[in-house]
Amino acid sequence: MQHIEVKVHDRVATLLIDRPEKHGALSPGLLSDLRQAISDVHQEKRVRAVVLTAHGSSFCSGVDMSVLKEIRELPEREQRQQWFEYWRQLAETCEELLRLPKPIVAAIDGPALGAGFAIALACDMIVATDKAVFAAGAVRHGLVGGITAALLAFRINTSLAARMSLTGNPISADEAFSVGLLVQPPITSDQIWVTACQVAKEASVGSPQAIQATKRLINESVGELLLTQISAAAADSATACTTESAGEGIDAFAKKTKPQW
Repeated sequence: MQHIEVKVHDRVATLLIDRPEKHGALSPGLLSDLRQAISDVHQEKRVRAVVLTAHGSSFCSGVDMSVLKEIRELPEREQRQQWFEYWRQLAETCEELLRLPKPIVAAIDGPALGAGFAIALACDMIVATDKAVFAAGAVRHGLVGGITAALLAFRINTSLAARMSLTGNPISADEAFSVGLLVQPPITSDQIWVTACQVAKEASVGSPQAIQATKRLINESVGELLLTQISAAAADSATACTTESAGEGIDAFAKKTKPQW
């Protein structure tokens, strides 16, 4: 795997997003590697829990805007197929995190933005440092962050999902803790991996069968509409990419200018 590094220590697998030069942007290759890593730790019997984190100054900057720009340059008929394929990959990655029968903790030491925020929300729990920032800012690029909104509404509430998704305004780690996104107050960078591993271990001391059933209860029974919402959101997000406003947002990002709506 080119973009994901896997380490196993004391029955906890650490998956590291390894694309620091792009701030962890979710290219198709990275999404494919992450799904492969999830499958590997699922099958690995010595792994009882998982930590998802990243190399570099960001956890994940979200969709890879350079990939979206490349799709924009394709013939129109091919564009639609590629939009849907990209968002399908993101939806499937989030679903696989939700379905993973082992506890998974997101350890965030920097920005988790847009689809990167969705990846964190698809994990069971989040620990973060005081450098962490969370945002659902797709609208600022003319895009629709439906998967992030669905997961945020499921984890916390629709009020926060609406505020973050409509304004695009970020929240700090302190505010994330105050609204219930984090399992504990923000910590310092030198504590993040040890703390995340400790939380993961605490969540894996019970019976593996009971833990698996509990995760299924939370993510598939209590949240019985969530997987349907994620699939629908992926389709809506792909369709939104075909609009003029999305084109303006993607082009403006590439040129480092402000979009003109």
